[in-house]
Amino acid sequence: MDLMDLLKTGASLIQGNSDEATTGLDAGAITEALGGLLGNGEGGLDLGSLVSGLSENGLGEIVGSWLGDGENAPISADQITDLLGADKISEFASNLGLSEESAKGALADALPKVIDQATSGEGSMLDSLLAQVGGAGGAMDMLGKMFK
Repeated sequence: MDLMDLLKTGASLIQGNSDEATTGLDAGAITEALGGLLGNGEGGLDLGSLVSGLSENGLGEIVGSWLGDGENAPISADQITDLLGADKISEFASNLGLSEESAKGALADALPKVIDQATSGEGSMLDSLLAQVGGAGGAMDMLGKMFK
């Protein structure tokens, strides 16, 4: 699955969440805002920064569940802010005309599923993540630090 497919999936999840503020949003606008928030500027998902942000904020078990084959652990709106930063959340909300609370809730609903899809199955973006952290050895080192 490529980045655009993932962003479209994320847009669909955000449109379909329980917050009425997001249901009428344009899918293209959501896709573009998600790309700005989660992209690496080179047409890919910035998984390295996301994983690093989770581990730096004590959220390693959550990201581990998103990367694994089991059920995805939820992330709260406050944890989304810890992960992505208040400035990025504010920009995302502004781009879509949402309150920051609606933006955080939408991202908390969609992000676990988007990351799970990005890292599941054959041809996933997991290879890109491994390259960003120094291969399998680097990933194991990072995971070891996250779960200490």
